[in-house]
Amino acid sequence: MHPAWSVIFFTVLAGMGQGFFLMLVRADAAGADPFALAIGGAASVVLMCIGLACSFFHLGHPMRAWRAMAMWRTSWLSREVIVLPLTIGVVALWSLAQLYGWQALGEKTTLWVGAAGVLLCFALWFCTGMIYACIRFLREWAHWLTLLNFTLLGWMSGATLFAAYWEGLYGANESDRAIAGALTLTLAGAVARLASLARNKNLKPLSTPQSAIGMKTAKLKQMSQGATGGSFNTREFFHGKSALVVRNVKWIALGLAFALPAVLLFGATKAPALWILVLAAVSQLLGLLAERWLFFAQANHPQNIYYQAVA
Repeated sequence: MHPAWSVIFFTVLAGMGQGFFLMLVRADAAGADPFALAIGGAASVVLMCIGLACSFFHLGHPMRAWRAMAMWRTSWLSREVIVLPLTIGVVALWSLAQLYGWQALGEKTTLWVGAAGVLLCFALWFCTGMIYACIRFLREWAHWLTLLNFTLLGWMSGATLFAAYWEGLYGANESDRAIAGALTLTLAGAVARLASLARNKNLKPLSTPQSAIGMKTAKLKQMSQGATGGSFNTREFFHGKSALVVRNVKWIALGLAFALPAVLLFGATKAPALWILVLAAVSQLLGLLAERWLFFAQANHPQNIYYQAVA
């Protein structure tokens, strides 16, 4: 498939914002300073809003974006469009409750609102993942690992950002648990992503050149893609890059999203330093952008069996 940068930035930034919020709720349960939590909540909202803004560039008619909600009964995209603003709204409400000390639901108001926000974050990851996992003929996506990866990769990036945030505020004495959590999630995300890569490597296309053009002959050699120029099919269902580029992007993604952050986070467990954690967060962000490009590029649409064979 052709990777759309608007969707890549949306899924990565929104996922990071969701993961960051989950770590803030955990800190709230541990009795952290409300003002620090409020500022962090605002940062989470900003990340999700930037991701939402990026997604508008993927629309042919952005002014009609509200219509995306209309098919919520059958479309995971419509459900995502509904859940995303709800999540942003609840996270914003939670931040304001922290800032102004609201107790509309008693002393544990922020915990109740935070729990609702956590459920919405997981629901948003599920909806986003199902947009791709429900497409059965794209075998690279149609698996439960797609859902797991959207969840873990967003959570781990948010946790790494949170570790840097907490280190900057309170130093080593207060950031140990945050660093350990980020390292654990990074390792879990690496295992899940490697599992999906191993699975996809062994997939064989269900379609054949014969089924693509409806011919039953045993021997069929394709000499041309059937067109003298590009078309929607050749632009939107294939990334247009060589196998070498895809392989290089894979190693860049694995290195920046998992290997380097894991090493840095492990080092931070021994000698916490703000610059180490900031570097880990930046590396993970860049690596996840490459990883998400790879996620789209590796999805082999059946039509490419016919249209991507060029004489």
